[in-house]
Amino acid sequence: MKQRRLGRTALVVPEIGLGTMTFGSMADESESLAILDKGFDAGLNFLDLAEVYPVPPDPETAGRTEEICGKWLVGRPRDAVILATKVAGPTGGWFQGPVRGGQTGLDRHNIEQAVEASLRRLGTDYIDLYQTHWPEPDFPIEDTMEALDRLVEAGKVRAVGCSNESAYGLTKSLGKSELLGLARYETIQNNYSLLNRRFEDELANVCLREQVSLLAYSPLAGGVLSGKYDGGAWPEGARFSRYREHSKRTEVMTRRFINEKTLAATARIHEIASDCGMAPVTFAVAWTLTKKFLGSCLIGVTSAAQLDDHLAAADARIPDDALQACDRLAKDIPYPMG
Repeated sequence: MKQRRLGRTALVVPEIGLGTMTFGSMADESESLAILDKGFDAGLNFLDLAEVYPVPPDPETAGRTEEICGKWLVGRPRDAVILATKVAGPTGGWFQGPVRGGQTGLDRHNIEQAVEASLRRLGTDYIDLYQTHWPEPDFPIEDTMEALDRLVEAGKVRAVGCSNESAYGLTKSLGKSELLGLARYETIQNNYSLLNRRFEDELANVCLREQVSLLAYSPLAGGVLSGKYDGGAWPEGARFSRYREHSKRTEVMTRRFINEKTLAATARIHEIASDCGMAPVTFAVAWTLTKKFLGSCLIGVTSAAQLDDHLAAADARIPDDALQACDRLAKDIPYPMG
């Protein structure tokens, strides 16, 4: 497994990381532990978590994912695993409620409350990468960065990053950190896949110029690129099958990712993958690994068996003509979200 450095930090991670938002929901504890074991043995020692996981967020399950990973960490050398987790931040109702009674702002109090709870659930005294899950544009970014800087100075966090951020938000935060001599965002975790290349519009340029690494989540576009929703199928227990019934917000998200154009694009991507002799899942993950601004591609599975096609991407090579075909196809896909 190739390694990549995150931003300007000393953190070096595998170019494929393990997302965990299914742990404790779509994957029960036993299967989650099996996924962690198999992934770790294959070189996936970079785990991405969040205080609200698993999703969809629920007050009764929030924090369960961190607890499962905390159990798995027992008996393992702490420095053999790179842990990334997140403080929720405001999300217009998406995460409000599951943690801290709905108080999920990015002020000093909430950040300190969140990190202490995550440390406790994970059973560790430090987090390698601590990220803001959603931005809070109406709150002074310098206050957030000062709160995060305190965690770095206290040794509770090694580096900080953001998630679901815009080019403006990332650039503004970097400027404030430089001006005030504070820890800066070294990573940005955003949705990025063959069906959602919006990151390339502006954020990719910011990342390349400022040495900020992308942690690409949902490289299969929520499972759409696997083909599971082809032909109008709604598999029981699948992410978007659950999302369309969970809330208005998740139902809207589902329509953005599953529609006539994205399904047609998926069919074409499957043809390109087949011509390359790759499974669609392998091709989709391997495609993200071709990007210079990438730090790690965060995969998500619900069973240990699903890891095989994802892991195959580490050794896959996509020909130039296939990459060019994907670029042409992108012009016809409406980007679903940032």
